Amino acid sequence: MTTDTHTVSTSGRTSDGTFDSTFDPTTGIAAAEAARTRLDFAKAAPEVYRAIIRFDTAARAGLDPALVELIQIRASHLNHCAYCLHMHTNDARKAGESEDRLHLVAVWREARHFFTSKEQAALALTEAVTLIADGGVPDPVYAEAAAHFEERELAQVLSLILTINTWNRVALATGKVAGTDERTG
Repeated sequence: MTTDTHTVSTSGRTSDGTFDSTFDPTTGIAAAEAARTRLDFAKAAPEVYRAIIRFDTAARAGLDPALVELIQIRASHLNHCAYCLHMHTNDARKAGESEDRLHLVAVWREARHFFTSKEQAALALTEAVTLIADGGVPDPVYAEAAAHFEERELAQVLSLILTINTWNRVALATGKVAGTDERTG
């Protein structure tokens, strides 16, 4: 078996003697190798893939790029999507987001002073929609978001939450590996 840079033995040791942290001892293969055996969604369903990209592009229109990344990071935390989390934290850094805020998105309620009230409302809505099976979107959460966003902007935020949840599910179902951002090539 091989990873991008090292041969990995069935013990999880690479050719240089270090341990491959992506090695899964239950399957005996590295995550990167396992991902190669999964469906390439973009190639297998190109029209669907392009439709999701168009949906994502439309959802972002007019939204503050920093808010876009915060929403995507929080949903990716909740969905345990390392691939998307890695991608969007890097995007946020490139856009000038601070390390403090990136580290605190997952615990934003305990670090409210790092986030504006508008960002907090968006993060709460992101959590409610992402975890919708746990009780829907509570009226107070929706009302708080509606108080901070005009109707069109609120629809954009909701659409963005829906798209990142879709992307998280595509990445998780197809075994995308964190650190392999395919947008760059």
